[in-house]
Amino acid sequence: MNDIHFGTDGWRAIIGEDFTNDNLVRVIDAAAQVFKEDALASGRALDGLGTIIIGHDCRQDAHAYAELASRVAAAHGFRVRLTRDYCPTPALCWSVAHDEDAVGGIMLTSSHNPAEYLGVKLRMADGGASPKEFTDRVEAKLPDTPSRARGEFEEVDLMTPYLVALREAVDVDAIRAADLRVVVDPLYGAGRGYLAALLRDMGVEVVEINNEEDPTFDGLHPEPIPPWVDRGLAKVKELGYDALFINDGDADRIGAGDSQGNFVNPHRIITLLTDHMCADRGESGRVVSTITASAMLGRMCRKLDLDLVSTPVGFKWIYGEMEKGDVMIGGEESGGIGLPGHVKERDGLLMALLLTETMAQRGKDLGALVEDMLASIGRLEFERRGLTVNDQQMERFRNSIMPEFAPSEVEGKAVVDVDRRDGVKFYLEGDAWVMMRPSGTEPLVRIYAEAATTEEVDVLLKWADGVITA
Repeated sequence: MNDIHFGTDGWRAIIGEDFTNDNLVRVIDAAAQVFKEDALASGRALDGLGTIIIGHDCRQDAHAYAELASRVAAAHGFRVRLTRDYCPTPALCWSVAHDEDAVGGIMLTSSHNPAEYLGVKLRMADGGASPKEFTDRVEAKLPDTPSRARGEFEEVDLMTPYLVALREAVDVDAIRAADLRVVVDPLYGAGRGYLAALLRDMGVEVVEINNEEDPTFDGLHPEPIPPWVDRGLAKVKELGYDALFINDGDADRIGAGDSQGNFVNPHRIITLLTDHMCADRGESGRVVSTITASAMLGRMCRKLDLDLVSTPVGFKWIYGEMEKGDVMIGGEESGGIGLPGHVKERDGLLMALLLTETMAQRGKDLGALVEDMLASIGRLEFERRGLTVNDQQMERFRNSIMPEFAPSEVEGKAVVDVDRRDGVKFYLEGDAWVMMRPSGTEPLVRIYAEAATTEEVDVLLKWADGVITA
């Protein structure tokens, strides 16, 4: 029964197969034990163990599973507060961070995974992602059989105060005066209705799509990348609106599109927002991104004289840097971007509002902002693919390619540096790069490439495919 493992950010499994009532109880039991150990170690027992806040997304029976998780956590002596309705992961994180009695949070979600998955994310007292040391302790305490102990919990409104905080985080007057029009695509996820209502309240004309209650997600994967964003891109091009904002299944990630229906990938989003935070809002501090970050972000940081810190893949590593302090913004190539001054976690809704603020303050639509940025720092193209491999190929990749493979050039481009902290990344001349790493959430190898043209990117990805499948 020790078949449950926490990946890059949480445990995920198919509903009705590995994600069952019994397995959920085992996970919550173990997590509550670790939260309890830490609460006792901090002297919490004098005033009670504290509060655990629990949220859930829009997947099949998610609220019922969350109720079960609440009862199990409450049996350990915690005060448990359960969201009344579906909520984005950042709403759960913000709620934990702004509750002085909270020792942590539990979010039932499977993020960007297909509709048939559900999972558990654990959050620390400051709302940040649980570090590996914490989830390792949880795994070590997983019981072989589910407990029967249950306690009482209360349902609460997590969304109203969180939405107020989002509104206060941006320049509403500038946004209201800009007469902006946007398309919002929550991909049937936990951001549905919330972002659109916020923007409308700020005077933005909004068309929201893929916002019905549908736990099947109409066959879409709730991941804000092509091809799942094609409906939104078609709609924003049809309407000629200023921007398209897309969130993933639990709304902690963002993707975007411009008025011509061109996808604006997260590399360009975080680079643009880094410029906005520094140049328009006058903020400073370190910029933190994962090893898969675009070279464009490095160029922007050099232009703005900001320090750029690179981490392994997974926002928990960015969270670790945020804990150290002096971080202005942190993000990952998958679209998870956060401001530690708001909460030490990703927030796809806040990033959409900040892009709206950038358009309002600079008086340009998203496409024009991106073109201005590329004219300033240079254009680079990026693509990521998931490569399904057999057991023999995966073993060869992990045991040989990752630790040892060291070509002097890749498709005619000299290798200028190698990073093996998370998979293997080859830095090439001209700011190009190609990377291969095993997924932390799915049984595949992810391959990444960035170069000056889409043709060069395709060549690099084909090279990586050949290396892995040879």
